[in-house]
Amino acid sequence: MPKPTKSVARPLSAILPRTTLDRSRHAAPQVFEQLRARIVSMELAPGTVLVRSELAEAFGLSQTPIRDALIKLGEEGLVQIFAQHATVVSRIDLAAATQAHLLRQALELEIVERLAAGEADLALETRLADALARQRALLARQEATGTLTDADCVEFIEADQAFHQAMYVALGREALWALVRRQSGHIDRLCRLHLPEAGNIASVLAQHEQIAATIARREPSAARTAVREHLNDLLGRIDEIRRLYPESVTG
Repeated sequence: MPKPTKSVARPLSAILPRTTLDRSRHAAPQVFEQLRARIVSMELAPGTVLVRSELAEAFGLSQTPIRDALIKLGEEGLVQIFAQHATVVSRIDLAAATQAHLLRQALELEIVERLAAGEADLALETRLADALARQRALLARQEATGTLTDADCVEFIEADQAFHQAMYVALGREALWALVRRQSGHIDRLCRLHLPEAGNIASVLAQHEQIAATIARREPSAARTAVREHLNDLLGRIDEIRRLYPESVTG
């Protein structure tokens, strides 16, 4: 599949078709959610210029909720806002990605240890199995077709997030999951860049299966090791990602 390495000089209207929003909800959060999803998926690549008037037209809104959504994206470091000039999708900040990784690792090592010690609700096994089944199906599709589409990547990452979220939910730590997600924009984009490389789908799936197995066998120490190896795998490839996608990363 084509690698999402460079921003393309296309009008936003070509990337963001006219979008219908849920009128029962405030507009700005919906704009934020949709733009964030497109940035994290690399559909809006680093360097893409976000013009308020074009965004307002695409979403059928005034520029006020657009401005509010862009400010929130700026707070997460996903865009750079230049006053009276432009808003640009930021490059992937490796320092921010590392910081998010450290936060997530600290939380998940503690969470998985408790889960493997038996502190889990009864639904955890089903939720983990569902996420693994989705990822196995995507791996089978990749092996059958020899390719991984953009939609496949998005679906695989969604299943990845569902797997990890299930562990937080099992301990009633949904607020901590929300915190992790707010901090994960840069590392999520690294995942999106890295995922299509050969063998990565199979590797992530195998790591998830190992985590689930150690929880099921009630092996806290082995579960911590499995989570640490899984979360450290991506950051161990930073130099390779920087070499392959120099225009997309910084730091």
